[in-house]
Amino acid sequence: MLKEEVIKELIRDVPDFPVDGIIFRDITPVLRNADSFKQVVCTMAEQVAEMKPDIIVGIESRGFILGAPVALELDVGFVPVRKVGKLPADTVQAEYALEYGTNVVEMHKDAIMPGQRIVVVDDLLATGGTAAAAVQLTEELDGEVAGLVFLIELEFLNGRKALRGYDVRALVKY
Repeated sequence: MLKEEVIKELIRDVPDFPVDGIIFRDITPVLRNADSFKQVVCTMAEQVAEMKPDIIVGIESRGFILGAPVALELDVGFVPVRKVGKLPADTVQAEYALEYGTNVVEMHKDAIMPGQRIVVVDDLLATGGTAAAAVQLTEELDGEVAGLVFLIELEFLNGRKALRGYDVRALVKY
């Protein structure tokens, strides 16, 4: 398992992005190096494997980058959660709050079969709104949320509060 300190060394802090006063945690240095990318994926896969998923749900867009290889590593399927209007077949939708308004994400209606164990994978847990929407979509399709795994958690934003009652894990915490 890759240690938190090693991952933190690879994550770049970008001050004042996207607005003044915000420190953006940039994972692109982790992704550009094949060895660190593979190690992060394998470390996330170890966490996810303990939850015994049938399907990995990845949230647009960095959740695709991390969730798809985790699914391949564990030999399970992958389901994308996308911004509204991006999926071609019938969907279910969930609205969630942002600091500055609301947004909507969706999932195909046939993406999850009743009773399948789902693990949500994403790069960042901030306020928890997007992750809670992915949970809502999964449960609307009668999937069982086995847990959520993030590369980074911004603890000061209390995202776990929106995910109370679920197994939530993060490799790196700020």
